[in-house]
Amino acid sequence: MKRFHLHVHVDDLGRSVDFYSRLFAASPTRLEADYAKWMLDDPRVNFAISTRGERPGIDHLGIQAEDAAELAELKARAEAADLALHDVGAATCCYARSEKHWVTDPQGLAWEHFHTLGDVPLFSEPRPPAADGLHAACCVPKAASASVDGKPASSCC
Repeated sequence: MKRFHLHVHVDDLGRSVDFYSRLFAASPTRLEADYAKWMLDDPRVNFAISTRGERPGIDHLGIQAEDAAELAELKARAEAADLALHDVGAATCCYARSEKHWVTDPQGLAWEHFHTLGDVPLFSEPRPPAADGLHAACCVPKAASASVDGKPASSCC
């Protein structure tokens, strides 16, 4: 069963961890100096926060697949809907290894479709930009990371 994903940038991780831990009545599943994640079952959501953005707010949304077949289904749906798809493939990001691709909604909001393969000790693995000008690593494609007011927003899972 798929899981909804939401990643939010915060100014003060400690204060935000305290707030969301009380809101969800649960401690983070993963807690790092710059990142926290809750894998909740009710509602079924992968909720992550980090201090790696330029300003607070929603970074991206997504759907986490439980296996390769679900990820392939998400990819096929995106392709059938003629959505611009940025296939990253294998990535190390947000303290995890995964397979992923990105689609962007009409307002420029990035949606990540991914299947987590395991935990890693690093936030991300640096990679050079792809030939199409998009990030080759885990981060939100550059084309999708522009904010509403036109200023670019740096982001990573």
